[in-house]
Formats: sequence, C-alpha cells, structure tokens
Amino acid sequence: MPKPLVSAIICTHNREQYLGAAIDSLLQQDFPDFEVLVVDNGSSDRTREIVEKRLPWGRLQYVYEPVVGLSVARNTGARYGSGEILAYLDDDAVASPTWLNVLYQAYSSNARLAIAGGKVTLLWPTGITPPPWLSTNMAENLGAYDLGDNIVYINQPGMTPRGLNYSLRRSFLEQIGGFNVNLGRVGKKLLSNEELHMTELALQQCWQVAYLPMAHVHHNVAPERLHKSWFLNRGWWQGISECYREQLAGRGGPGQLLQGGEQLMRGLYKSLKYFGDPGLRFDNLVYAYGQIGYLSAAIQCMLLTQKVG
Repeated sequence: MPKPLVSAIICTHNREQYLGAAIDSLLQQDFPDFEVLVVDNGSSDRTREIVEKRLPWGRLQYVYEPVVGLSVARNTGARYGSGEILAYLDDDAVASPTWLNVLYQAYSSNARLAIAGGKVTLLWPTGITPPPWLSTNMAENLGAYDLGDNIVYINQPGMTPRGLNYSLRRSFLEQIGGFNVNLGRVGKKLLSNEELHMTELALQQCWQVAYLPMAHVHHNVAPERLHKSWFLNRGWWQGISECYREQLAGRGGPGQLLQGGEQLMRGLYKSLKYFGDPGLRFDNLVYAYGQIGYLSAAIQCMLLTQKVG
C-alpha cells in the first residue's frame, strides 16, 4: 500500500470540548492523499470515544501515548505516521479546508524547506470580547500569529511558526533526532520554545523555514485563559523555557544571570513607563515576571552543575 504524502497529526490531552471539531476540519481537507493520526497523550476524558466515533470516515488512526509531554506525543505521531510531510494541528484548533494543500505545495516546490506554518486567528468564546489589558503582543500567547499576506522566509527564531499550525519535512526531523523532550508542554507545566529550537537548528544546517499566510488555522480561546493569572503563569514558564533553550544551544552559564537581571529591570521600568496604558503595562509586567522564571531556572542549573562537579 503506497504511503500518503502527508501525515496530519493532532496531539491531545483532555480536550474533549474542542477535539471533535479539530478532527473534522482535517477529515474535510480538499487534499487527496493524506492520513490523520490522533495521539492521545494520557487523556482521562472522552478522547478515545470522540476519535472512535469518526473512524468509519477512513484516513483516521488512534494512537495512545501514556508518557505525558507534547514533544513526546509529537515524536510518537511522527513514528506512527508514514507521510514525508508531518503537519501538526492543535487539539483546540480548526484548519481551513486548503490547509494541507497549501503546506504540501510549498514543500514540493522547495527541497530546502524544513519547517512551515501559517496564519493563526483567534476564535473567541460566545459573548466574550478581548479585555482592555490584552495587548497585541499578549494575544500571541493565545496563539495569534500573523506576518501579513505574503510568504515570509524566517531568519530569526523568534518569528517561527506557531506550534498549533506547524509542519516539518520528515527527513529534517530525523536528521536532528526528533523533538527535544526537554522542551514543550508537559501537563500543566507550560514549557515551550520547542519550535524556536527547531528553527534555530534548521537555520544552522542551511534549511529554510517559511510562513505561509494561506495555510490558515483558527484557534479557540479557552475562557479560563482570559485571566491575568494565566498570562503571568505563561510568562513564568516562557522564561524557564528560554533559559533551557539557551542552555541546549550552549549559551548557558553565569552570563544568564546578568542577562536575566537586566531584562527583569527593563520589564519593570517599562511597566511603570506605560502605566497609563493597560495593555502595555500588563505586557511588560508579564515580561518582567517571566524573567524571574528565567533567573530561577538559571540558578537551579548552576547549583546542579556545581553539585555534580
């Protein structure tokens, strides 16, 4: 039996309220040659039931991965999938009907393309509008991603496509040994930066990374995320993730303490500077709080290194 051109993969953990719509958006793609895999990452809700209800549609495969962790689940999806292009959609997102077609055409026309993703717009819960303290920058923490209406080739890791709308060439993923399991969300630990790390590796090895505006995905905004405490927690883990990413890239050490301290003071200063603007004030406060997470991770690593030494 010939292998499909694309493996569309959803990694999910207890998201029964959104999962069905995510799967349906993949099963309804206008692309002719693909498979859909749902990697159940240790869920305790109705995830399996939701998937099995749709198995008669064809194309769909259920995979259970008991070790909780997004990067672990992504690697499992790549192992079970057979397409040369691996397209990852979040379990609370909805792909546009042409999503897989746009991604595949980009890879088939560019042999050096390793990573690609597209525009992400937010789906707000019924009756809820963005709060006044939510800046455009903070909305990116909810998944928003828009670099315009033209294709952009990424040359800075910070501009990398969002993981909820993300694809890779299998040969690149195998070349680097898969997703690094030390980065990426694990349960309620909001570790991230795995996509930034992948982009950094791709650029170092002369691959290309692209933003494809027509590979459009909508992302649901969960009501529980519209609280300042969620953003502060997200900022804390972002700081820890950035510290880990630098260490993986060989940029760890005492210099992180100076850098983190400077960034903490900069965030606090700007939070006071823009005190009259609720969005910018909170944006910089979250940034400063994230630097405390960054510093805590750097200190912990240094103490561990000294203990081992």
